[in-house]
Amino acid sequence: MLRRTYDQRCSVARTLEVVGERWTLLIVREALHGVTRFDRFLDQLAIARNVLTDRLHRLVEHGVLDRVPYQDRPVRHEYRITPRGRELATVVTALMEWGDRHLADEAGPPRVAEHAACGGQVATMLHCSRCSHPVSPGEVITRPS
Repeated sequence: MLRRTYDQRCSVARTLEVVGERWTLLIVREALHGVTRFDRFLDQLAIARNVLTDRLHRLVEHGVLDRVPYQDRPVRHEYRITPRGRELATVVTALMEWGDRHLADEAGPPRVAEHAACGGQVATMLHCSRCSHPVSPGEVITRPS
């Protein structure tokens, strides 16, 4: 995690405190693909149990996942993605697109993002909330609010 001496008013820094660690976004990716059980996360990610436990706890703490019992004896829980967590699909898709463009090997991308209704390729893009026009990264400015 980041040192806590940065400007706390930065939304990017605050967000990285929740999802900025490598395993965390990979857990979110798997949750977006429908993984809910601890052992399945372990199998999919080959992550250490203690690291997975810690990251799941933080994601529940921040409302990205819900911890829900699915068995009474012994008590077992699954981790369901929340609406807040589903919003991270845009982030995960944008990272996947960037990786596909700049880091893919000769075989090409390992996964594709498709629209379930028509099969078209899904792409993330910036657009203006006022005029709805697409916006390139070079056209974006930021200012203090």
